[in-house]
Amino acid sequence: MTKVKICGINDAVAFDAAVEAGADWLGFVFFPPSPRYVTPEAAAALSRRTATGPPRVGLFVDPTMAAIAQVLETVELDVLQIYGALEDLAALEARFGLPIWRPVGIATAADLPPDADGADMLLLEAKAPPDATRPGGNATRFDWPLLRDWAAPAPWTLAGGLTVGNVADAIRTTGAHAVDVSSGVESARGVKDPALIRAFIGNARAA
Repeated sequence: MTKVKICGINDAVAFDAAVEAGADWLGFVFFPPSPRYVTPEAAAALSRRTATGPPRVGLFVDPTMAAIAQVLETVELDVLQIYGALEDLAALEARFGLPIWRPVGIATAADLPPDADGADMLLLEAKAPPDATRPGGNATRFDWPLLRDWAAPAPWTLAGGLTVGNVADAIRTTGAHAVDVSSGVESARGVKDPALIRAFIGNARAA
């Protein structure tokens, strides 16, 4: 069964909807330029809404060790999703003892990673355009058939441009065992829609 991560959780409505719909991971964005940014204190308050539930994923962009440590002092995370700092992935995992997810921007087959570079999970999404203000989460998709002949070096998740309407086709086309969505389940920029969350997870499961 395809697993689903709902990323960019930033309010109680989104948190509760994702948990109730059976999301496999919940993502908190610790990158201030993002419209889905949450403070560590806000993420901790949301996470306390259920003592168990899906693992929490913290998204960081070019973080320092100190920045991650500061967040972890406030909110318990189960996974670190790291943009940038590729050479530090092993050190990050050794320091914090948490799995590392590495996002990879894809434009052509040449961008498909031949190895995981120490990551526990690869997150495949469209390469950010040159004028993007964020390295990911730009609501665009890459050419999914590129993945048909790719020999994945590690577990991977499909992300970028996924919606209620296309997630089933994306899974059938790529064979993805996990998908990651953020803007595709929003009614407005940065505002999650419970009905879209439920529909997305349902369509992913059905695929």
